[in-house]
Amino acid sequence: MGSTSAQNSEGLGRRDVIKRSAAIGLITVPTMSFLASCASGDSGSDKKVEKGEATEKNPLGVNASAPLDFVLFDGGFGTEYATDAVKEYEKAFPGAKVKFTPTQKIQSELQPRFNGGTPPDLIDNSGAEQMDMGVLVGKKQLADLTPLLDAPSIDDPAKKVRETLRPGVVEMGQFDGDPVWILYYAYTVYGVWYSQTALDKLDAEYPEDWDAMLALCAKAKKQGIAGWTYAGKYPYYLPFSLYPFIGKIGGREVLDAIDNLEPGAWKHPAVKSAFEAYFELFKKGYILQGTPGLDHIQSQTAWTEGKALFIPNGSWVENEAAKTTPADFQMKVAAPSSLDSSDKLPFGTLWASGGEPFVVPANAKNPDGGMEQLRIMLSEASSKNFTSKVKSLSSFNGGTDGLTLSSALQAGVDALAKAGANVLNPRLQDWYVALQKEKIGVGALGEMMAGRLTPVEAINKCQEYADAAAKDTSIKHYKHQ
Repeated sequence: MGSTSAQNSEGLGRRDVIKRSAAIGLITVPTMSFLASCASGDSGSDKKVEKGEATEKNPLGVNASAPLDFVLFDGGFGTEYATDAVKEYEKAFPGAKVKFTPTQKIQSELQPRFNGGTPPDLIDNSGAEQMDMGVLVGKKQLADLTPLLDAPSIDDPAKKVRETLRPGVVEMGQFDGDPVWILYYAYTVYGVWYSQTALDKLDAEYPEDWDAMLALCAKAKKQGIAGWTYAGKYPYYLPFSLYPFIGKIGGREVLDAIDNLEPGAWKHPAVKSAFEAYFELFKKGYILQGTPGLDHIQSQTAWTEGKALFIPNGSWVENEAAKTTPADFQMKVAAPSSLDSSDKLPFGTLWASGGEPFVVPANAKNPDGGMEQLRIMLSEASSKNFTSKVKSLSSFNGGTDGLTLSSALQAGVDALAKAGANVLNPRLQDWYVALQKEKIGVGALGEMMAGRLTPVEAINKCQEYADAAAKDTSIKHYKHQ
């Protein structure tokens, strides 16, 4: 994956991570025109192809001779994984012609087609120019993917597709409960990233509780190495380890209350304990000097150069930092350390969730074909192909057996296995972009970690920002079901 496209795929969608969701009403000017002109009727419904016969091999009843129109975001993951899956579709339906279109201009190229009632059959709605998912759902422009999720999986017909997916994938595609509008194909593991080589040099293991974390940071400091660094200019990276830390201490219901913008949610003791723990890293001088002025690339580079042991990040970091990562770095990820033995959830609890949102338009001519293409992509073979070619897990729960994985990818697999049912999926970054990114991220966490706010002051700021968002009638509000 090239550096330019990497910025666009896992992308701008992810670095702007928080923009990726588009699940709120905070929209750009181009999206506003989409909102204004996007038809909500069924202007394309009379043009749908005739349904085929549903069989054991064709459970969705795909019309075997109908053309399929597939538009893919051409970003950091490239296109090969998708073109390989298209070949499998063409093998299954040799009479079908697939029109495959890679592009980086999803919205500008597809908006006129949505407006005219002639959208593609399958879209990878990712990148900087992705369409606003909240608008698409609100305007009834997306097909319900329940038929796909309830269809038998490619590898085991006794299992439904939904039963083969990683934790949180189905829920991420929902807005206020059923139905499911989006299928996130990639899967990101968030957490505390480190170099096993660097820990070995300190004769240390990854610290499983906070006392051990502080002790290791003190040991590193004596060797001239900082304990932590992070994207100081974009401090909304801090929640990648901080939010699951909060959830681990107080239980997932604490994060749910924060997502729901409940009054006083930020005043929970678990939040206070987590903020105080992170603030201690600053107070004891365990944060790399100058970190508040670093962007994501600069902080990652300092980390791969061995200037700091730990960095909060997502699994895209392996590819993004590849150019500066030494061959013997042994990049790994771990769940947040425990605070202490009173934590509600066990060590291993982490945050992981989907990326690369695929959708089937409601007015697609061949929606069954679009869903079948996704069913093929969610097979073990396609998942292995994706993982081996782009160094990322897919949303298929498996697909790594027999593959030679990098240390980072293997660590992600191991972390998910250790987490088991304790995989958290905070939705604040999906539901409330500006709140998470600018207010809580920059205005509170960034200020606290730079020493300009105390933990109590930062918590008060977070609650103040959340209360304002809850009262803002221009924002669509969501709640955990």
